[in-house]
Amino acid sequence: MIIYNVTIKVDNTAAEAWVEWMKNEHIADVLATGLFVDARLSRLLEQDDSEGITYIAQYFADTIEQYQEYIENHAIAMREKGFKAFGGKFAAFRTVMEVL
Repeated sequence: MIIYNVTIKVDNTAAEAWVEWMKNEHIADVLATGLFVDARLSRLLEQDDSEGITYIAQYFADTIEQYQEYIENHAIAMREKGFKAFGGKFAAFRTVMEVL
């Protein structure tokens, strides 16, 4: 199992709308590619939220090839939707993990 982990710091003024967008649109769009079998959205606790709230979106793929196909064929368009909706109101970094 592969976990595509995206950590996102969202400006406090956009956080509520961003969470709704993630829950109602973005995660569904990512899952609709058929390359991930599940997804989870979490809030990072015990953080200084004065400059924004930190969230973690995790997408679960059966194989590294499915993850790579997502990156090659879908990631740019998905990221552009986020920038179009929320512009400079968030910053994200991505990691990939393998469940042992």
